[in-house]
Amino acid sequence: MKYKFILICTLFVSISLLAQTKVKGIITDTNNIPLPYCSIQFNGSTEGTTSNENGGFYLESKDNWKEIEISFIGFKTLIVTLEQRINYNLKLTLEEETDALKEIIIVTGKQPKKNNPAIDILRKIWAQKRKNGLSHFNQYKYKKYEKVEFDLNTIDDKLKKKKIFKGLEFVFKDVDTSSVTGKTFLPVFLNEGLSEVYGDNILNKEKEVLIANQNSGFSTEQQLIDYVDDLYSEYNIYDNYLKIFDKSFVSPLSKTGINNYNYVLADSSFIDKKWCYNIIYYPRRKNELTFKGNFWVNDSTFAVKEINLQVVKNANINWVKDVYIEQEFELLNDSIFVLKRDFLLSDFALSKKDKSRGVYGKKTTIYKDYVFNQPLKDESFYDKKVFNQNNDSTYSMSRTFWDKNRLEALNKNEKGIYKLIDTLKTVKKFKNINKAVQTMYSGYFEIDALNIDYGPIFSTFGYNDVEGLRIRVGGRTYKSTNDLFRLEAYTAYGLKDENLKYGFQAKWLLNKKNRLIITSGKKHDIEQIGATLTANTDVLGRSDGSSSLIGTGTNDKLTNINITTLTGEIEPTPNLILKLSANYKTLSSASDTFSLDYNDVTASSGISSKIRQLETVFSIGYYPKRKMSGFGVQREPANTNYTQYFTQISKGSKDIFGSDFNYTKVQVSLFKLWEIGGLGRLKTSLEIGQTFGEVPLGLLSVAPGNQTYFIFNNTFNLLNFYEFVTDKYASFHLEHNFNGRIFSRIPLLKKTKLRTVIGFKTFLGAISDKNVALNTTGNSAETTLTAPSQDPYYEYSVGVANIFKLLRVDFNFRGNYFDNTEARKFGITAGIRFNF
Repeated sequence: MKYKFILICTLFVSISLLAQTKVKGIITDTNNIPLPYCSIQFNGSTEGTTSNENGGFYLESKDNWKEIEISFIGFKTLIVTLEQRINYNLKLTLEEETDALKEIIIVTGKQPKKNNPAIDILRKIWAQKRKNGLSHFNQYKYKKYEKVEFDLNTIDDKLKKKKIFKGLEFVFKDVDTSSVTGKTFLPVFLNEGLSEVYGDNILNKEKEVLIANQNSGFSTEQQLIDYVDDLYSEYNIYDNYLKIFDKSFVSPLSKTGINNYNYVLADSSFIDKKWCYNIIYYPRRKNELTFKGNFWVNDSTFAVKEINLQVVKNANINWVKDVYIEQEFELLNDSIFVLKRDFLLSDFALSKKDKSRGVYGKKTTIYKDYVFNQPLKDESFYDKKVFNQNNDSTYSMSRTFWDKNRLEALNKNEKGIYKLIDTLKTVKKFKNINKAVQTMYSGYFEIDALNIDYGPIFSTFGYNDVEGLRIRVGGRTYKSTNDLFRLEAYTAYGLKDENLKYGFQAKWLLNKKNRLIITSGKKHDIEQIGATLTANTDVLGRSDGSSSLIGTGTNDKLTNINITTLTGEIEPTPNLILKLSANYKTLSSASDTFSLDYNDVTASSGISSKIRQLETVFSIGYYPKRKMSGFGVQREPANTNYTQYFTQISKGSKDIFGSDFNYTKVQVSLFKLWEIGGLGRLKTSLEIGQTFGEVPLGLLSVAPGNQTYFIFNNTFNLLNFYEFVTDKYASFHLEHNFNGRIFSRIPLLKKTKLRTVIGFKTFLGAISDKNVALNTTGNSAETTLTAPSQDPYYEYSVGVANIFKLLRVDFNFRGNYFDNTEARKFGITAGIRFNF
């Protein structure tokens, strides 16, 4: 999805809106050395910015100004007269203060931590932060208007002449200039959302109710809307860390900020009749996740009145050249400040060079009509599902409604986006390009006339030792992302075994409010069931080990599976899913070198090679803080940082429809992502399970091996398929990504922006003597049923991520059980990861 914005951005236009005063230049000292982090302001105002690492700056205002003031600790303040409204390519020189205090003039730019008035003020901010804002009240309510815009930036003649724009030249009718960077841009996408937010600090609960949402041309693309919303997650500047693009940046107001930032008390002035101090801050070290900028803080409440934050260019973040944040707070009474306006601009680009072309992402949020200390009569409101969020009318409000209810009027540029999309929808070339982009993103090719999608196109080819080269074709019914009914089907053919496989599944959403869904399907295919612990009742699902093109060993331990399933599920409260399914399946070996045989006294030979089983499966899944995209029968997660609790009970019933075994299998799993501030992100996964009853190999729990060179979640990279087989087990996975914190401290490597990833995995299990006795390996296979019952199996890894911004390579080490057949002591796995 990340590429989608960049590709779509080439197809739109805007109407210009020029500011009154623009200033752009570079600041140096008398030796022509650029001065970073200088303070630049329009003289007599609080509008300003700071110079970047190369001394460059851009400043813009809607008002007319005649002078700018430039200051930096240890240098004389410089007043520059502006000869005209637009002043570009200024080269300004600051002279050192000859009588400045020696302890203040530090060549490295580092400021003292002791006897620094800025840090004294910072400590008072820490002491008062819980007495400011919404946390001051028991309950609160307010209106929230959010506007997200994407713009193609750095518009020049070279771009306009590109072949892709032939026939679309009208999109370049007008351009505008960014007030933050000074670059030209074309608005390309606009999404508006209007909500009401309710909160209770006593209950520690908050709920946002979406009233309306609309966007320019993509009203049915709910996944795009939800992705944008998650991309710009909310943050509180008083927190120690601010999460931006899945990265934890140290806040300049953090209690650890004095270890990461230099602070300078630069100015003081009245803002809205309140005396405020201005503090400039900038990083102490390069390559860390920090900001530069300044903030104004009230002298009595020590609440922040205004703040701007800009990510430094050498921060370890991918695909983003610049991030700029502005927040403005409103004084409700003599002592309480609440957030009034929040603006965020990000410059997405493949390169961080100044002249590189990219896409601006801009988010503006307005907060209004605060109401405090009015508790709700029904406290269960915070836990109830809001049905109108799953309703088409939420996304189809009239223009009259929006004109009346917006908390901030659209400017000329933003109004122009809606007009342009209506025009582009009639252009054939635009429609063709848009369809190509949709295909790349979704993996399906739309056949509009039939309301059918062909795909997934990325599953067309696969390989294993039984099928050889595998060719797959499939499709689905598709009118919109919010279809209440969907039918999917596929067929596959192996060039080696020359057998045809197939699968189909129908899903029907019967009730939107509680998401009552009925699913039925059938599949006849070849699977690697030894690659997962928890079986999936989705008949179209396929394990990652079934069709890998390359592997570490022979991939012949495959199973013929023929399954028919009927499932009902319901979501009585948000993110709590109850599911009940019944499936009838037959399992047999798909290879002459692998056996699923078991001892069977009813068989004439005393051995059976096929399992026939009716299985009833009940599961409970709870996913707090999960956000889902859309409201149709098939939805996709709109965020990834939620905890997952899952319990599944599978009951096998003997003799019904000729079933072979009675058993009960219980499985419980937990997945949690931990944000550990500046230390990165930790992923943990725990699963335990036990099978009660005697069952053959095809129904036991196999430690999920990975015989590929690729990284797959919840598998063991140095285990072969079926190396460990259990009827009770516990599995634990840990992975920590330091987000570049380690490499950023190594002088010769910090510029590479590499990131360290460490991992640890362990598996403990047992298999009963009865289950060992039940199974037989037959005459042609050498599978032995062993389990790590004495010592837990474990492996660990050290990885390097962010290679060329995409590649991750893990070096995996086996910890024990070296005497197992074909045991691998060491292995390398790799994967493509798109991360910021």
